[in-house]
Amino acid sequence: MHTERVNAAVQTDRAAQTELLEQAEQIARDALVAEGEDPGAHLGARSEGEWAVAHYFAAQVPGYVGWQWCVVLAGAPGADGPTVSEVALLPGDGALLAPAWVPWTDRIAQGDLGPGDLLASPPDDPRLVPGHIDTLDVDPIDRDQVGQVFGEIGLGRDRLLSYEGRAQAAQRWYDGEYGPDSPMARSARHTCASCGFYLPLAGALHGAFGVCANEFAADGHVVSAGYGCGAHADTPMPPGGEGSPAYDAYDDGAVEIVQNDAAASVS
Repeated sequence: MHTERVNAAVQTDRAAQTELLEQAEQIARDALVAEGEDPGAHLGARSEGEWAVAHYFAAQVPGYVGWQWCVVLAGAPGADGPTVSEVALLPGDGALLAPAWVPWTDRIAQGDLGPGDLLASPPDDPRLVPGHIDTLDVDPIDRDQVGQVFGEIGLGRDRLLSYEGRAQAAQRWYDGEYGPDSPMARSARHTCASCGFYLPLAGALHGAFGVCANEFAADGHVVSAGYGCGAHADTPMPPGGEGSPAYDAYDDGAVEIVQNDAAASVS
């Protein structure tokens, strides 16, 4: 019987404390005001387990649409009143949230590389292999060698590109966006001629032009052997990651904010 009376008393005390906490809206509001906030309408209260209740208020904070203030109040048997345990700004239903974080390596896309930018290939990049490994870019035994030779000398085509036509095309490519004098090339440390992503053209223009095979650079375009960009296969990996940082990291937690009451007088 004694145990039952004790349990009943505890239950009664707990119920009374919970009711007190739920009714302590003004205490929760005052806690926000004391923090310098301006809470809106009371949105309700919710039990957070034994002896704790969370009060929610509309947040009138610029840029935080749909967010709400949460103030957790706690109580205990014999306590004079609730204690403010925690104050937080939380997203509510329909709150405006930042998009899900995506790793930098998954965000980078074709067209992001600009003059002066660096984009290193990871050491285990499956697109690249050591230079001594033959990937059949240059096959000493072509499976259709006869057909290839016939094609290069023009057999099977009624008309061929003349020397003048070839020279004009080469000049356009040389002077164009992927030539050695472009802004991207002038800011690059290496040229395409030494890049693992460079596929030289066959024929008379073999030594001067090729096609870029790097999806983050000039992918699919004819580039001059003297062209270059920051995504060269030999671009070293910087200490902080694969790309070049836009600015130095800023640690706002290391900044001490002081109040300037008045300008120092000049004697």
